[in-house]
Amino acid sequence: MSGGQRVLLIDNEEGLCRMMEAVLKDSGYQVKSYTRSFEAVEDFEAETYDLVISDIKMPGMDGLEVLQKIRSKDQRVPVIMITAYATVETSIQALRKGAYDMLTKPFEPEELLYRVKNALNHTLLAEENQELKKELSDKFSFDNIIGASSGLKSVLETVKKVAVRDTSVLITGESGTGKELIAQAIHHNSPRRNQRFMAINCGALPESVLESELFGYKKGAFTGAGSDRKGILETADGGTLFLDEIGNLPMNVQKTLLRFLQEQEFMRIGDTKPIKVDVRVISATNADLQEEMDEGRYREDLFYRLNVVNIHLPPLRERTADLPLLAAHFIRQQNKKFGTSVQGLTPEAMQLLCAYDWPGNIRQMENVVEACMTLESADLISLSVLSQFITVDATNQTTPAPTSSEDYAQALGEFETNYLINLLNSTGGNVEEAARQAGMNMATIYRKLKKYQIRKEDYLPR
Repeated sequence: MSGGQRVLLIDNEEGLCRMMEAVLKDSGYQVKSYTRSFEAVEDFEAETYDLVISDIKMPGMDGLEVLQKIRSKDQRVPVIMITAYATVETSIQALRKGAYDMLTKPFEPEELLYRVKNALNHTLLAEENQELKKELSDKFSFDNIIGASSGLKSVLETVKKVAVRDTSVLITGESGTGKELIAQAIHHNSPRRNQRFMAINCGALPESVLESELFGYKKGAFTGAGSDRKGILETADGGTLFLDEIGNLPMNVQKTLLRFLQEQEFMRIGDTKPIKVDVRVISATNADLQEEMDEGRYREDLFYRLNVVNIHLPPLRERTADLPLLAAHFIRQQNKKFGTSVQGLTPEAMQLLCAYDWPGNIRQMENVVEACMTLESADLISLSVLSQFITVDATNQTTPAPTSSEDYAQALGEFETNYLINLLNSTGGNVEEAARQAGMNMATIYRKLKKYQIRKEDYLPR
């Protein structure tokens, strides 16, 4: 069959069967009809149809048995049951066995088309939901957090452990190090993964707005509060709340948040009745909270409630082994997004990238790679393009500039050796995956392994 959505029609009343077939075909559906239920079930194969419509009362194999056998072959396909005897008992039986809808005879063609459209839309939404869940799962899996440095590996080991335990986590680190990505990875690998992940930036809102956004308010609590409103904490019930820039919380909000963390309840602004919710709190800061506590600007009891487990993200300048991997990752992302085919960076550009301190961390690198790929017309990002966005002071270079062709060859060899060892270490020795991540072919990697005499024990230490 080709064309529109595919419908299997089963009804032993030949006249009604032909009428329904004509109505559905006129509306653009592909229809295959049967008047014998045994034949229909025997011919049915999983994923062949988008919808099944079957009468309930039929000789030999009745509609409920048809429903059961079809559902055993294909759990995905929705089934609409037709009956002239729509008793409550029959309807409950059909729905329990997996029917999507019941259609009572006699019915108008418009009603048939309406029910069919609803059933197919429901299936489409369910499929989109599954795809979205898979996309989120892939996006926030630990494998998608790029890096092979010892600092990042230590972080990920901690993240894996805390993800499954429902405890408060404080993520610290400089701006741009990926604190929200880690928070999302914790949520999407936790028992709360099917519930909401809500985030609020505590430093981006004025004090009065932050309090109402976080806890909500009752009608009449203040000028402009024309109706009750849920706060983000209540909306996140059952899921995870991520509080970014937690160091910017004003004192009155700190007090209310502390009560929630202790009692799992709070009150909306202007309310006298407490609201109880089940929310896991993950927070993040780039501030020195110890200094804030010493200065009396941060409650010590709140800090200890938030900081049950601390995860510190190292800055990019301490993850030099990860720089080539991250650059390759961002290049792949941009290629996928814009349909480009940039293969990587020239050796000179890679040397500059690895010598730079990246004060803006991962966020800065992602933006720089995007900017370079916008301007670059060759297959490799060149030094002339990259140096428009980052420069390295010669007095502070972490990688010395080569003074001769021999020095350059030696520097390049050292870089490629370290790059390949870290890359293969991150892929568990999988050369095919390493080639994909680096944008090389497998033959090139094998050739370089031989050239630099890199052995398996170099990248897979026991």
